Amino acid sequence: MPVLIDSHCHLDHFSQEELPDLLANASQAGLGGLVTIGTRLARAAEQKALTRHDQLNLRVWCTVGTHPDHVEEEPLPEVEQIIATADAPGVIGIGETGLDYFHGAEHVRPLQQESFRRHIRAARQLDMPVIIHAREADEDVADLLEAEYAQAPFAMLLHCFASGPDLARRVVDMGGYVSFSGIATFPKCEEIRSVARAIPSDRLVVETDSPYLAPVPRRGKKNQPAFVAFTAARLAQELGMDEAAFAGLSTENFFRLFRKAV
Repeated sequence: MPVLIDSHCHLDHFSQEELPDLLANASQAGLGGLVTIGTRLARAAEQKALTRHDQLNLRVWCTVGTHPDHVEEEPLPEVEQIIATADAPGVIGIGETGLDYFHGAEHVRPLQQESFRRHIRAARQLDMPVIIHAREADEDVADLLEAEYAQAPFAMLLHCFASGPDLARRVVDMGGYVSFSGIATFPKCEEIRSVARAIPSDRLVVETDSPYLAPVPRRGKKNQPAFVAFTAARLAQELGMDEAAFAGLSTENFFRLFRKAV
């Protein structure tokens, strides 16, 4: 059976006592790897330490970066600082970064935008994908991405897709990928599923964003990487594929995007 990859989770939101069972559950659910995502560059060492849980049959990678919700909590990093922080085994991407206008007050938006640009420029130099967070900022996210892409291409992943179809289209037009979380299983989220059906299947990956957004039938529970299997099963149904074929597809897409995930 092809293995699944959880392309976006937050292992640092779980206790050390929870991790052994969480990783065992992931293996039992058919996962072959997961990516724990950085949300504060100042805490990048914590993400790197989590990759020590790497196992022969369950790979653990990480990314480093500062989430837009946290841009005021630490000095804005220089591009060179992001690059230096990412120079470590197990680091395979930059972010998550992006724009969040739901949480970010208007005066914070320029800081979010500058942080986003610096993360993109670091990712470009490192030849790693940049992990994009977009909330109530679709047009500005797309405009900024396109402006940076026009200067020089870079790999990108729009994570936890919950935006409109135009943002997905514009990301895919730049060669980007789109990741779907448990939101795609929620009964009222048909628009999200319609985007999953519409984008090229070779640009689609899956994630949990755990411990948040547990999918049906675990909605309301604390999410964990193992639950990515439920999202994958629903997306397989939407694409008219059997679950094994979809798992193979999404995992192939993951490794094509995250080229340092070896």
